Amino acid sequence: LDTLVEDEAVDKTIFRDCNKIAFYRRQKQQLSKNTTYQALLESVTTGQESTKFQIINKATKIPLLAEIYGIERNIFRLKINEEAPLKPRLVSCSGDAGSLILANGKGDLKCHITANPFKIDLEFKKETVLSINSLEDLGLWEEKFGKFVDVKANGPSSVGLDFSLYGFEHLYGIPQHAESHQLKNTRDGDAYRLYNLDVYGYQIHDKMGIYGSVPYLLAHKQGRTIGIFWLNASETLVEINTEPAVEYTLTQVGPAAAKQKVGCRTDVRWMSESGIIDVFLLLGPTPSDIFKQYSYLTGTQAMPPLFSLGYHQCRWNYEDEQDVKAVDAGFDEHDIPYDVMWLDIEHTEGKKYFTWDKKRFANPKRMQELLRSKKRKLVVISDPHIKVDPDYSVYAKAKEEGFFVRTPQGGDFEGVCWPGLSSYLDFTSPKVREWYSSLFDFPVYQGSTDILFVWNDMNEPSVFRGPELTMQKNAIHYGNWEHRELHNIYGFYQQMATAEGLIKRSQGKERPFVLSRSFFAGSQKYGAVWTGDNTAEWSYLKVSIPMLLTLSISGISFCGADVGGFIGNPEPELLVRWYQAGAYQPFFRGHATMNTKRREPWLFGEEHTRLIREAIKERYTLLPYLYSLFYHAHMSSEPVMRPLWIEFPDELETFGVEDEYMLGSALLVHPVTELQAAMVDVFLPGPNEIWYDSKTFAHWKGGCTVKIPVALDTIPVFQRGGSVVPIKTTVGKSTGWMADSPYGLHIALSTKDSAVGELYLDDGHSFQYLHQKQFLHRKLSFSSSVLINRCADERGHYPSKCKVEQILVLGLQKKPSSVTTHPSDGKVQPAAFTYSARTSTLSLEKLSLNIGDDWEVHIT
Repeated sequence: LDTLVEDEAVDKTIFRDCNKIAFYRRQKQQLSKNTTYQALLESVTTGQESTKFQIINKATKIPLLAEIYGIERNIFRLKINEEAPLKPRLVSCSGDAGSLILANGKGDLKCHITANPFKIDLEFKKETVLSINSLEDLGLWEEKFGKFVDVKANGPSSVGLDFSLYGFEHLYGIPQHAESHQLKNTRDGDAYRLYNLDVYGYQIHDKMGIYGSVPYLLAHKQGRTIGIFWLNASETLVEINTEPAVEYTLTQVGPAAAKQKVGCRTDVRWMSESGIIDVFLLLGPTPSDIFKQYSYLTGTQAMPPLFSLGYHQCRWNYEDEQDVKAVDAGFDEHDIPYDVMWLDIEHTEGKKYFTWDKKRFANPKRMQELLRSKKRKLVVISDPHIKVDPDYSVYAKAKEEGFFVRTPQGGDFEGVCWPGLSSYLDFTSPKVREWYSSLFDFPVYQGSTDILFVWNDMNEPSVFRGPELTMQKNAIHYGNWEHRELHNIYGFYQQMATAEGLIKRSQGKERPFVLSRSFFAGSQKYGAVWTGDNTAEWSYLKVSIPMLLTLSISGISFCGADVGGFIGNPEPELLVRWYQAGAYQPFFRGHATMNTKRREPWLFGEEHTRLIREAIKERYTLLPYLYSLFYHAHMSSEPVMRPLWIEFPDELETFGVEDEYMLGSALLVHPVTELQAAMVDVFLPGPNEIWYDSKTFAHWKGGCTVKIPVALDTIPVFQRGGSVVPIKTTVGKSTGWMADSPYGLHIALSTKDSAVGELYLDDGHSFQYLHQKQFLHRKLSFSSSVLINRCADERGHYPSKCKVEQILVLGLQKKPSSVTTHPSDGKVQPAAFTYSARTSTLSLEKLSLNIGDDWEVHIT
């Protein structure tokens, strides 16, 4: 255990590279044999639900059953197995003896199936978008790695399928890797690995699997975005190879479809150790369409409670109640807002979760009442391993009920983690999840209150003396499934059970907050994730941006990286720069491991304290905009943090940018990630756009790179012309103090002297917005020198005392002669204003316009 804590970098000998993975070697060997499959089109049956046909291996003559479904919203599903299908939308079937054509109702989406060799081409509006053309299933009975032997009781297996993407060379997704946002070509033995592992101080620019896996890949080119969702929770490897422009022969369907000239082709091969082939093909065509299609399959981001968008203060570990009290008071003393105090494993009695150390935390309710009086919250850790101790009630009950993962011999699986010898709850069982959820009930979880929320860590799962520090693959789960079948979804199920437990304890009224280290496709429904055990080095700050962008486009908007780096001691400049970056990212938490120096924001001298304070306050100022973005992520799957190509999908220059990003559609953020930087090169996209420096109000035409001087207090943030960003004009000690504080509106005019924006508002903590439609959704539009505040969703109603007291208009070319407010009661009032000709900025102060009312501001 000590080496785990003290080593500053990952020991890669603990973990397998691709060439040490047996199913990968078998897949590569099989590919070299050019094994082919043939579709038996005489076996085709087309029903209301799906089209089915047999495929045979031409060498072995072993048949497989293929099913193709057309799901609404331009989604195709291919399964190669015998399971029950989903409801499809395939309505026509035609073709000659060697081929089959399936089409949707509109006829713009077609699936061409070639019999020999078996191949599928997907065509959208007469453009061939991708091809599917290989499968294999061969292997070995036993696999050795170090001292571990993986005995495969059900025999060898693996599945693989390759896809040819026509005209695409920019691919993204398949988190989690400490790598570039744009996926790279892979070499033999260097595939992207999706296998959830506890990798302390993971190596950057590496394709090894770390804490989470989302088997979902996006490909983008000018005019089209597509997605491939490979639904498989076993260990998975992805190979990528982009070929330059060449002329390809396509499926022979009549004389017209003989060849197509494309700019390039990218081949993607998916390989999984176990399971079936179950793949969803998302055909877009826009990034926005892709996000909706993927969320239709996996769910949208949970609407977070407002406090969770504030700043979180964590370390392993705050020592006792007095330490918590002192740190909490330190934030107030130094005028730094924060919302959540975190407690790591040392708060428990002997690493037994749902308990408190009787000496360090003798009165946890008193500690929580102190935080409550400051309108703050507490997060505590709850890991999936349960200490083997017959006197520990959680262990005793789980053992009695058979709730642990089992060995192949039938006993409880036991492995070593923080408490020592531990058993692991089998979260794949609905009964275990229901029981685990009940442990969060207030009478059961002694010392907990309704301001306590939860952090699921070590849930890959981490097993210190296991193969690659995780669970043996032949361990047995609910339904007699081997661990190898579902390894990557284990942590997903713990987060699900935890979130459901927090909801149930409030009788379904309150939104949960759960942070999980491990995740899978769909984890966005249950809370937040982060990038794990990073290091206090500039390179880790830099790589956190592409890591978060990749998570964001993969459905998981609520993501962040430990500010300052978990491992090591950041120099003050690095810490300041990390706070500045984190303030403009979705999940904002400072965290550090136990053998580091204390690093509360006020411990680095007065000047650095001031800079960190300013960064955190900028976050709190921006909360109305952020909260509105999360509402859109929740309702329509739009990522909060976006790579530039999402907003500018036809601008080739944006496709590889990963040192800056969009926060929503209105703000471009370029964090400073270099030591002693005096200048940064910022790419401002869009030849028809105007960009405004959010602090100096200087403006530039888009479509160019500008050199921006940076001091240590500079956070390069630019507001896009044509946008309205709502802010809070005063910052409180926490979000709870800011409910009724006034709003400001920052209006950045476009080349057409117009702008539009939104504000979403609700109580910030309950499900009333959903069940009772208690919310406000306002549309803010500026055109023809008139600002209009109108209702954006008539279904919502929520009383708000909040006033808009300040309006800033950027890009107004001449000083107005008058400004008047026009409230809904018809009482027109003049408004005081100032105008700066130097910055072309109009400022209105001391307004009193209720945010929930209809009103206008006229500038003449």
